[in-house]
Amino acid sequence: MRLWSIHPKSLDTKGLVALWREALLAQKVLQGETVGYKNHPQLIRFKNSDNPLLSIGVYLQVVWIEANSRGFNFNREKINTHIKGEIPILLDVTDGQLEYERSHLLNKLKSRDKERYKSLYNQEHLEQHSMFKIVDGEIEEWEIVDKSFT
Repeated sequence: MRLWSIHPKSLDTKGLVALWREALLAQKVLQGETVGYKNHPQLIRFKNSDNPLLSIGVYLQVVWIEANSRGFNFNREKINTHIKGEIPILLDVTDGQLEYERSHLLNKLKSRDKERYKSLYNQEHLEQHSMFKIVDGEIEEWEIVDKSFT
């Protein structure tokens, strides 16, 4: 499961579809509707928020907006919490985590979407998902680090 801190607009088609599926799975876990993945590290920041279901709903809403802008027909009704108006910033993310995810994404794109890889490679920073506020810090403690691209 990968719940990216970077904005979904940076993802290729395969990554965006996978994110939608995985975030819906995360929502089911947070609703107590599945026994698998309940201790997955990617869920920690949502579980630790003041309102985990609202947090994952906001997260999914941004993914849905990006998918919709690309012409995908993701079912918005699958989002448990529908957010109206501006999406509030709910959670912090470290700049170290964003840099790690940038490297992780570039590693994936190098083989599966060379054009997107080229367009993102020279960007020093990728925009964060709009529900996150950037704070100083290292890679998040919950991240399982792949040393091959750090």
